[in-house]
Amino acid sequence: MPQKKKEIQSFLRFAGYYRQHIKDFASIARPLYKLCDKDTVFEMTADRVKAFESLREALTTAPLLLMPDFKLPFKLYIDASGDGLGAALHQVQIINDKPVEGPICFISRQIKPTEARYGASQMECLCLVWALEKLNYFLEGCVFEVITDFTAVKSLLNMKTPNRHMLRWQIAIQEYRGNMTIVNKDGNIHKNADGLSRWPLPKNIDNLLMCQKKLHHKSQ
Repeated sequence: MPQKKKEIQSFLRFAGYYRQHIKDFASIARPLYKLCDKDTVFEMTADRVKAFESLREALTTAPLLLMPDFKLPFKLYIDASGDGLGAALHQVQIINDKPVEGPICFISRQIKPTEARYGASQMECLCLVWALEKLNYFLEGCVFEVITDFTAVKSLLNMKTPNRHMLRWQIAIQEYRGNMTIVNKDGNIHKNADGLSRWPLPKNIDNLLMCQKKLHHKSQ
C-alpha cells in the first residue's frame, strides 16, 4: 500500500499508461488523483484504498494481460531511477482483427546500496541485464526490441574498452545479441517502466510483480 504522495503519483503514471485497457479508469482513479492535489493531506481513506485495490486488480487480470505468443516478437520496456529498476514486457497481437499492443508481465525491484553509486548510464545498463535475466523464460530464443530512453544501453553492446561492470554486462547479454534490437525513445513514451522503477518492490524482493503463469511453450 502506498505510504506517501510520491508513491501514489508513480502508481498513477504506471496505471495511466494502460488506461485504455481498464474499464472506467477515470472514475476509479479519481480519489487517487484528488489525493495528489497540492493542498490535500496524505491519508489512505477507505475510498482511496478501494480505488488503489481496484486498479491493482485490473492491472493483474485479463483482459489487460496478454498470454505470450512465442511465434511473435516481444517488446521490452526498461527504466531505472534513483529508487529502483522497472521493466514491462509487451507484445503486439491481433485481437478482433486489429493489431493491439498489450503487456504480458511487469517486474520491479529496489536498487541495492552498492548500485546507488552508479551513474544514470550504468544504472540503465544494469536494468537491461537484470530484466533479461528475470525474463529469460520469455525471451530466450525469441526476437525482441528493447525500448529505453538512454543511448548508453545501445553503446554497451559495442563498447571496446568497458570497465569491469560493463564487461561483465556485455558478457551477460551476448546470448541475446542475434535476436535483440535496442530502440531509443523519449522517456514519456514508456511511462509503464518509468512508473515501476519509481515505485519498486520492497528491499530483498526481486521477482515478477505481475505475470501470467508459466506455459509449456518452446517444445510445443
